[in-house]
Amino acid sequence: MLRRRAGERRTSEGSAAERRRFSIKKKYDPKDERAILVGVSLPNTRVEDENESLDELAQLARTAGATVVDRFVQNRTRIDGKTYVGRGMIERIKNAAAIHEANLLIFDDDLRPAQGREIEKVTEIKTIDRTELILDIFASRAQTKVARIQVELAQFEYELPRLRRLWDHLERLGGGIGTRGPGEMQLEADRRLIRTRIRMLKKLLKGVEVDRAEQRKRRRTMAKVALVGYTNSGKSTIMNALTDAEVLTEDLLFATLDATTRRLELPGGHAALLTDTVGLIKKLPHHLVVSFHATLEEVADAGLLLHVVDVSRPHCERYLELANDVLEEIGVKDKPVRIVFNKIDRAGGPEELARFARVYPGAIFTCATSGEGLDELTRAICAFVESGEEVLDLAIPVSDGKTIATIHEQAEVLATNENGDHLEMRIRVPKPYAARLRKLGVVR
Repeated sequence: MLRRRAGERRTSEGSAAERRRFSIKKKYDPKDERAILVGVSLPNTRVEDENESLDELAQLARTAGATVVDRFVQNRTRIDGKTYVGRGMIERIKNAAAIHEANLLIFDDDLRPAQGREIEKVTEIKTIDRTELILDIFASRAQTKVARIQVELAQFEYELPRLRRLWDHLERLGGGIGTRGPGEMQLEADRRLIRTRIRMLKKLLKGVEVDRAEQRKRRRTMAKVALVGYTNSGKSTIMNALTDAEVLTEDLLFATLDATTRRLELPGGHAALLTDTVGLIKKLPHHLVVSFHATLEEVADAGLLLHVVDVSRPHCERYLELANDVLEEIGVKDKPVRIVFNKIDRAGGPEELARFARVYPGAIFTCATSGEGLDELTRAICAFVESGEEVLDLAIPVSDGKTIATIHEQAEVLATNENGDHLEMRIRVPKPYAARLRKLGVVR
């Protein structure tokens, strides 16, 4: 779990020592943590939704290395502004923590800084919320430079309004003249330092987005397909099976954080770019949506989404709906989608699969580990690629270098032949660009 570093003396502002101080890392073995989960069921919340949310929170806690020893859900008309749940429930949780020797409370929704402080004051137990837990998992799994930048930015955006908690031990009680002490001065200095670091990280990510936009521009000649879906549904395993990408696969939430793109060779000489994306999750923290914009752009740029669903999960259709909600939140709800029910070897049986086939016509059923259904998935991708392309024969004046250069950027050149003052080309090109070429009068 995540433990913040505090109390170190400042050196010169912006120095390497300060940057290291604000690098949020694990400091001790998370296996020592015994966690209690806490949620609230509001009047408009379905019981199954709250249970699913707590089950997922338990998975997240286990992924982070904690042991879940108990869970509490309180029915309320509204969230308590001071302690999230009522004071009586806080006392029950405190007693349960003593019985189970729990040393961590994980709340299913974001806590305001004041709520976190009050809960810790009453229970004397470290308290975090869902966002902090997810950020901790992301911090431990970020491998590439881009992923580390994105995670660090999300952490600082989350920490900035909560920074007061780090310096309470240096502040004097009360207010007014004579009460400004080292805690307040250090707090303002740290806020300024964090804001500077945030600006720098955003600038770095802006550069990443520009670089990736250039990469996508160079790859415009090929159809793009993205694997999307709930975390741990088997996207990376499918990616590896189709392209030999060697993406990390583990039976854990958020095994991979980076978007990985590989060329996928298809029957008939076709090819597509296949992208494996970061897994989706219920209540995806806003900080992550903003920070992972560079990664999520790969989804927005795809022409076809393969929505991978773990068919072995209880109520897997609910996870499909939740993933659709997240896709809508990041602005890609209108793209063509093919549903891929994965892990059919662990499904409830032929009758259940037959029902899914009736309810979701056109769905593809796969087992990525054994390869079952991957041929059908490949054919579906090939059909999408073929539907969006045309093969054209062109005759372009050799002197028209601009048009020839543009064609090399926009199309896949299959053959060329210089015939007098004309260059004859056979190309495979996306249909929208084919229409532009016809208007130029270069199509034979």
